[in-house]
Amino acid sequence: MSWVGGGGKGEGKRGKGEGNPGAVALALNVGAFLTFALLVPGFATGPNLETVVISALPLFLLAVGQTFVLISAGIDLSSTAVVGLVSVVGGVVMSAEEGTQGGTLGTLTGLAAMLATGVAAGAVNGACVGWLRMPAFMVTLTLGMFAGGLAVWLARTVAATETLYGLPSQFLQIGGDAGIALALTAALGIAAHGLLSGTLFGRALQSVGYNARVALVSGLRVQRVILATYVLGGLFAAFAAVLLTGRLETASPTHGRQLLLDVIGATVIGGTSLSGGRGRIGWTALGVLFLALVGNGLTLMNLSDFAITIVKGLVILAAALLDAWRVRRRGRS
Repeated sequence: MSWVGGGGKGEGKRGKGEGNPGAVALALNVGAFLTFALLVPGFATGPNLETVVISALPLFLLAVGQTFVLISAGIDLSSTAVVGLVSVVGGVVMSAEEGTQGGTLGTLTGLAAMLATGVAAGAVNGACVGWLRMPAFMVTLTLGMFAGGLAVWLARTVAATETLYGLPSQFLQIGGDAGIALALTAALGIAAHGLLSGTLFGRALQSVGYNARVALVSGLRVQRVILATYVLGGLFAAFAAVLLTGRLETASPTHGRQLLLDVIGATVIGGTSLSGGRGRIGWTALGVLFLALVGNGLTLMNLSDFAITIVKGLVILAAALLDAWRVRRRGRS
C-alpha cells in the first residue's frame, strides 16, 4: 500500500524547544524505583520486580496501539472493551473445537479468531474516523460500549456464563509462561518501533498527526494512514487479550476493563503528545514501567485501590499539563 499520492514528503517541520520526553520518563522511573526501594521493604527484590514487569506486559501492548493512534491526533477509548470482546471470541471458538483441549488446532483457530476480531474493531474505528470524518472520541467511545455489550451477550448466550473455562493448554501457555509472554511482547514492541521509526508509514503517520491538512496537500493518503493506525490499535488490543486470557486461564468480557486510565496515562507520561505528531515506542515502554512501579509500590504500602487511582490520576494530569505546555511552546517556536 502506498502512503504517498502526489509525491511530497509530507513532513511538517517540528518545533524547537520541545525537550526530550524520553529523558523525563526515564528520570521518573529512576525516582520511583529509588523512592519505593527505600520506603517499601521487599520492593527491590528480584521476584517482585519480575512480577512488576510480567504484569505490565498486556498494558504495554495496549499502550503501543494507543501510541499509534495518539500520534495520528486521534484517541481510542474502545481498546480495553475490545480486549474483553476478543477474549470472549477466542474462548467461544476454542470451546467449540471438541477434542482439542491441549491441542494445536483449537489454539490456532482461537488465535486467528481473536486477531481477526481486533483487526475488525480497529477497521471500523479507522473507517469512521478517516473516511466519514467522525470525531475519534465519539466513534471509539460508542464502539467500546458496543464491544462490551456484545462480549457479555456472546458469553451468556454461548456458555450461559460470563466466564469461560477449559481453554487449550497450549493457548494458556502463551500468557501463563513468563518467558513466552515476555518474548512475544518484546518481539511485538521491536516490530512496532521499527514500523514507527524506520518506515514510510511511520513518517506519514507523524506528518498526519502534526498537521493533517499539510500532509494531504503534500500528497499523503491521509485516510489510509488513519485507517491503518486504528487497525494497528485493534491488533495490539487483540495481542493484549491473548496474554490476559492466557495468564488468567479464562475468557471473560471483563478482561482489561480497568486498564483504560493506565493505557492513556502510560502513553502521555511517556511523552506521546495528545495533540498528535509525536511519540516513540520506547517512550511508551518507560511510561508503562513507571505506572507499574507506582502501582506495585503503593500496593505494597497497603494503600487502597481508591488511593492508588487518585495518585495515578494526579500523575497523568501532570503529564497532560506538561504536554499542553510543550505544544504551546512548539507553536510559539
